[in-house]
Amino acid sequence: MKTLATAILLGTAAIAMSSVAGVAPAMAQQAPATAAQQQAAGQFIDRLAGQAFAVLEDKSLSKDDARDRFRTLLRNNFTIDETGMRLIRRYRAPGSPIKLTPAQLEAYRKALPDFLVNTYSDRLYDFATAKVTVVRTAPRGNRGDVDVYTRITDPKGGKPIDAIWQVKSGLKPLVANITVNGVNVALTQEADFNAYIERNGFDALVDFMRKPK
Repeated sequence: MKTLATAILLGTAAIAMSSVAGVAPAMAQQAPATAAQQQAAGQFIDRLAGQAFAVLEDKSLSKDDARDRFRTLLRNNFTIDETGMRLIRRYRAPGSPIKLTPAQLEAYRKALPDFLVNTYSDRLYDFATAKVTVVRTAPRGNRGDVDVYTRITDPKGGKPIDAIWQVKSGLKPLVANITVNGVNVALTQEADFNAYIERNGFDALVDFMRKPK
């Protein structure tokens, strides 16, 4: 999960952006993202990175305080529930080998936010000197979503990382997925979950997600 952790830690931040004038929410839109939406998505990712690094570089914060702020940033700026449901879509399909109950789905939903935060917050300080630069943007699909192409570099050295952030447009942009150096991190996490469920069962996955990291 290192790749996903890197991408999330470098990008999460709390930003409340107003919608671009005349832009409809992404779910209601049936057209590719406009130039204004692409610009807004690029600014969103740029500001996300800036806010995240402000936490990283604030020497007055203890590690616990920084993690608390990071929890808030993650919850506010990622499509956690939507992404979480996508990660287990195989087991929500009509032909699923496992029939999930409403209670199982609710338990999974409750465990997901803290699982993501607890998994990745321990690596918060690993990337304190990194820098995210927006390279370009491009429309994604026909619902106003935008792919934001970035280059992640570390002044201390190391090979640059190319990351594509899938941003859902709307009254408040949200990160829906990230592709890092060609690796779709949501698909990778989905494969990890599928493998765990096949070996141990769905309830065991939820129990694993609840354990403190």
